[in-house]
Formats: sequence, C-alpha cells, structure tokens
Amino acid sequence: MRRVHVLAVAAATCVAFAAAGATAQSVRGVSKTEIVIGMHTDLSGPAASYGVNSSNAMRMRIDEVNAHGGVHGRKIRLIVEDNQYQVPRAVQAANKLLHRDKIFLMAGALGTPMNNAVLPEQLKEHVPNMFPLTSARQMYQPLNPLKFAALSSYYDQMRAGLAWMVANKGKKRICALYQDTDFGKEIFEAARDQTKAMNMPLVEVATNKPADTDFTAQITKLRAANCDLIASGSIVRDAIVPYATARKMGWTEVDFLGQAASYDQIVASAPGGVTEGFYTMAGTVLPYRDTASPEVVAWMDRYKEKFGSEPNIGAVYGYSLMDLVIAGLDRAGKDLNVDKFIKAMESIKGYRDMFGGPVTSFGPNKHQGSNESFLFQVHNGRFVMIAGPVNYSS
Repeated sequence: MRRVHVLAVAAATCVAFAAAGATAQSVRGVSKTEIVIGMHTDLSGPAASYGVNSSNAMRMRIDEVNAHGGVHGRKIRLIVEDNQYQVPRAVQAANKLLHRDKIFLMAGALGTPMNNAVLPEQLKEHVPNMFPLTSARQMYQPLNPLKFAALSSYYDQMRAGLAWMVANKGKKRICALYQDTDFGKEIFEAARDQTKAMNMPLVEVATNKPADTDFTAQITKLRAANCDLIASGSIVRDAIVPYATARKMGWTEVDFLGQAASYDQIVASAPGGVTEGFYTMAGTVLPYRDTASPEVVAWMDRYKEKFGSEPNIGAVYGYSLMDLVIAGLDRAGKDLNVDKFIKAMESIKGYRDMFGGPVTSFGPNKHQGSNESFLFQVHNGRFVMIAGPVNYSS
C-alpha cells in the first residue's frame, strides 16, 4: 500500500510539473528565446509610403534592442504581412498572423477599415492591438484591455483645430468637406460637435468618394455658402486636389484645416506649391533634417544608411510605437503574458518620444496615450508648427 501511495504522489507531481510547463508554453508568441509580433500594413498599395516606412522603422528599433540581447533575454521577431490597403487582404493577413504564426501582439496595423475588420477575431484570440496606424476613435473606444492608441484621434485633432482657428483667426462660417467613409464621418462628427459647443452653425457640408479626382462641384457648393474655414476629412490626394481647385477658381479667402491623415510631406511639397497655406492638425511632429535635434539627425542618418531613403512621418510613427511596445515588454518582466503586459503598459506615465511629440500616459481606464494635437501650416513646401500642443477643452 505504501508503494502505491508513493507512486500516486510521484504521478501527481509529474502531472503538476507538466501542467506548469503547459501553462508556460501556452503564452502564444512567447518562448524562452523570442517574442513574436505581427503587423498587417500596406507594402504595395496606395498607402505604401506609410506601411513601408513604418515597418522599416519598427524593424530598426527591434534590431537595436536585439543587438543588446533583446528584452529579458528574448529576441523580438516581427512578421509583416502586406494588406495592400484592402480589407479582404487585411483579414487574410491577420488570420495568418493569428492562427499560423501565433503572434503575441499586433503592432502598427495600418488603416481604419482594416483594423475594424480584423479586431473582432483578434480580440477573441486575446491578442493586444498596439498603436495601429489610424487615429480613429474605435482604436481605443470602447475601453478594452487589449486596445491601445498612442496619439490624439482625428476627432480630437479636428475639434482642437477648429477651436484654435475660431479663437485666433476669427473664423465665423465653418463648413466641412469629407470622404463618404467611416474615416470621413469622424471628421464630420468633430466639426458638428465643435461648432455646437461654440454655439456656431455648421454652415454647409459636401462629401467625396476616396477615388474622386474632380472637386469642382463640392468647391462650388461650399463657396456659395460663403465658408471661411473648411474642415477637411481628407487623406493625401484628396487633401491636395480640393485645396488646389479652390485656389485655381480664385477662392483664396477660405482656409482648409486637415488632420493627421493629411499630415504627409507629399501634401506639403505638392508640385507647384499648390498647397501653400494649407493648415493641418497632427498628433506628433515630422522632423526636418536642418531643424531637428542632433539625436534625431543621428536617427535619420541611421535610417537612411539602413534602408536607402530618408524617413517620413510613417517612420516616425513606427519607431515611436515600437519604442513604447518595448517599454511595456520590459516592464512586464521575464514571466511574460498578456495580462502582465497590459498592466505594464497601463503603468507608463510621462513618456515622450525624441521627435517632440506629446507627453503620453496610460492607465487602467485610459488606453489613449494623449489627446493633444499640434497645428501646422504649409510654408515653402514644408509643415511649420503654428501652435501646440492644444486640445479642444483648452
């Protein structure tokens, strides 16, 4: 009987050790030697300038950390899938990352509709969505332990910018021109809510399809309403064309105000200077080599040497977001799992990137790092900061 009892205890002990081992191995995307991070982004479609540069900069930050032994002895491995800025391809890419690659977290995923399409399955798999490259409010609302956004939303930016333009430029007749998409709707809602908060009417609205190339009808409609400020729900090309159309038609007394999706050097340096004077809000700062700090210039040099091109705003986003992810992984400790990582991220306070972006802090009930924005205007082919950081409650 004693022998049976000893064998039973030994068997139970083996089962306990096996269960403990299974628990340790059940943290998807985490092994003794590596942490696997996934990203679906545009590498070959209309937003490839964001996708290529952001993924390159993420790799650059990862390589720096891995060269010093990784995080608590684990190297980071980034798997990037091309979604070509198409929802079906994003779903396909995410399914591979979630179910075949078994990633620990998703970082820097590009596009509002792409993230919205992927998130239900991703959250079901208990995979954090860290700092996607979209400023849509859905990336942190409603509050979910697995959703984190670093910067101000399109909504925050537009409300802050409209408030500033009314207070400092005396604007009285606000209108809106926006894409007939979920992205554009957020700009309209910001214009509607901010004008209401200031006891002003939203005088007129016009919409466009993302692929539109002729804005004559929209600009004619808004001009007839005598707008003096247009809230622009545009990305890149549809920021340039309507502004250039208004100026070509001789409508020079109206100002246009964009947001982070139009904060791209392509807009500022449009041929012929057609965007000169265009205003836009953004959640961070695009550096220029001749005005950047020595630290940022050194970073730009390293990026160019590594990838053969100058970094753009996408690279700024990618490097900063990966730096934040690495900070969270480090704080989570060696015994890494999703819950510890989330708590570690929620403990980050007062973070600021080297580019001069806003102070970023998180908490258990705060998964948006900052709601502050910066106001820029195009002068001589580049964005010049006019004000910031600002928010619409200030």
